[in-house]
Amino acid sequence: MHQPTHSHIITRIAGARLEGRRPRCAGCNARLGEHGTQVAPPIARITTEDEAAGFGWASVTAAEARRLLGLPLATVFGMTPERFSEALKTHGGLTGGVLPAFRSFEYPLLDLAAKLAGLPVYALVAADAPADGLRVPCYDTSLYIDDLAQIDEDAAVDLIAAEAAEGWAAGHRAFKVKVGRGARHMPLMEGTRRDIAVLQAVREAIGPNTRLMIDANNGYNLNLTKTVLRETANLHIYWLEEPFHEDAELYRALKQWMAESSIETLIADGEGDASPRLLDWARDGWVDVLQYDVSRPGFSHWLELGPTLDSWGARSAPHSYGNPYGNYAACHLAPAIEGFEMVEWDEAVVDGLDRSGYRIIDGHVHVPATPGFGLDLDLVVYERRAVEQGFVVM
Repeated sequence: MHQPTHSHIITRIAGARLEGRRPRCAGCNARLGEHGTQVAPPIARITTEDEAAGFGWASVTAAEARRLLGLPLATVFGMTPERFSEALKTHGGLTGGVLPAFRSFEYPLLDLAAKLAGLPVYALVAADAPADGLRVPCYDTSLYIDDLAQIDEDAAVDLIAAEAAEGWAAGHRAFKVKVGRGARHMPLMEGTRRDIAVLQAVREAIGPNTRLMIDANNGYNLNLTKTVLRETANLHIYWLEEPFHEDAELYRALKQWMAESSIETLIADGEGDASPRLLDWARDGWVDVLQYDVSRPGFSHWLELGPTLDSWGARSAPHSYGNPYGNYAACHLAPAIEGFEMVEWDEAVVDGLDRSGYRIIDGHVHVPATPGFGLDLDLVVYERRAVEQGFVVM
């Protein structure tokens, strides 16, 4: 463990994309075509003059990185060096995260600060976090629209049910299923009927007491949403994500109809180009679960927003699909947000990124108490990628 000093001047920053693969090809959603097997998270590594280092997700350029060179680490957290040294000695010492001007680099900066403190990030941003590891609920987000090649509906639903069984074998006990086949990929009502049949098959595969969520990626309208919720009421859908593009009048009408129909499914939204009024609707109870992305607007934004959502009784479920680093990083938000729901888990193996401290057991991610974000970087693999295809500034 580094002893906190009053310097920690940033002297070197490297950036590179690491190559990774999902265990199977991810298919379509209601809007987009096949998502594929490949992932390529951008990773930056920041080193200080005293040879402390941290790394993490950062989609940045060399020019952006040069702005950090020569800065004391305390500056990016809005502190004096003396106050920063004290913060590193305290659980919950960095509850505010990184200043907005530096949030493009927040993950390597937080990782570096936590390693200097000898604490996992979750303990540095949440005073009440446990000291000996963390268990965070998660869900399998891999059940995409993979069945379009199947003409026969029975074969289609069997395929998605088999994928859910794979997730169960991997330790998941909550599952999110993509719906909205009729928005683009199939005739409207044929696709909607298949959505319903798939959900029935997945519920049968995972049992009656497991959380089942659905994500329409704005592929429904109000009436289709009612149809699907009515036809699946016996499946006890836990949340419905992005039924249609954010619209105050439609949300109000949907929530009124759900109340009249005794349907208790939560409404989740916010992962993409979210309406600037989404927070107003969360405060007013028309949206129950907020899903801003864990990369952008990011971790520090969630540290700021989470307590506000808690005060409204709204739930928090950061979006992280397509960013396997987000699988791990999102876990560290859980102790800081009372209404934290689950981590969205997009399984992938990334070359050079050692995540062996993380395990999924009975629907929970077991998070190591290792300093930083609990991940290790193969420096031989990483530095080669940085020199050949990324950048190094110093």
